[in-house]
Amino acid sequence: MIIDTHHHYWNYNPVEFDWIDDEMASIRRSFLPEDLKATLVGTGVEGVVTVQARQCTDETDWLLKLAAENDFMQGVVGWLPLASNEIQALLEKYAANPWLKSLRHVVQGEPDPEFILGADFNRGIRMLKRFKLAYDILIFEHQLPNTIRFVDQHPDQTFVLDHIAKPKIKANELEPWAKNIKELAKRENVSCKISGMVTEADFKSWTTEQLKPYFDTVLEAFGPSRLMYGSDWPVCLVASSYKNWLDLVQQTLGQLSATEQEAIYYKNAKEFYQLNID
Repeated sequence: MIIDTHHHYWNYNPVEFDWIDDEMASIRRSFLPEDLKATLVGTGVEGVVTVQARQCTDETDWLLKLAAENDFMQGVVGWLPLASNEIQALLEKYAANPWLKSLRHVVQGEPDPEFILGADFNRGIRMLKRFKLAYDILIFEHQLPNTIRFVDQHPDQTFVLDHIAKPKIKANELEPWAKNIKELAKRENVSCKISGMVTEADFKSWTTEQLKPYFDTVLEAFGPSRLMYGSDWPVCLVASSYKNWLDLVQQTLGQLSATEQEAIYYKNAKEFYQLNID
């Protein structure tokens, strides 16, 4: 079995999705569960974890509704205002929904470099363990040092790093990303998604050889017991088809044992996101 731990849905409009620039014009349309289900035919992917694309509770409500209606959706990474004074009441309400597995804030888009260290935000993070929720970390590579400080404040919280912290693949820069990733990975409460790599490279000219050092680094840093597969569909489509990305991951992980591959493709997702699957 393969679980895709990172993909999105949206009903496209140019205001809410203004980050889809001209270079990404091919994904300026709606992507919904029926589109993904058709995409997954023949891939071996049997379940998915859906991740928020808008920072509003309406998004979380919508994704939870879709999860209840679609059997192949195994969980939702939603958004709630973690820095709000109302966060405890919101967590009490939303954590009762069995499809909600994690929360995420688009920290990469925050203009304040210290946002992730903010007192109000961290107060909200401290509540998540009580409600058995993970937290997905979405950052750029230059935000890794502050992210390490952030994680150190929450040694008992489950964290999932999205898109291997978005290294500068297009520029072929491995450092200081590799050093910081290895440091972050020393925190055993942090796992990492193998996702979002092709869109950090040049959309049209990336190569397998170019991505290899980044694959190798996260494999060394986190090991098979703390890595998960993710597609970042439909964002990935600006640089790769779904099948081509999955084929590349499978080719790269082919060096690992069957047990190690099973962990990355399925078992880790089940554990980290507490998915109710056999």
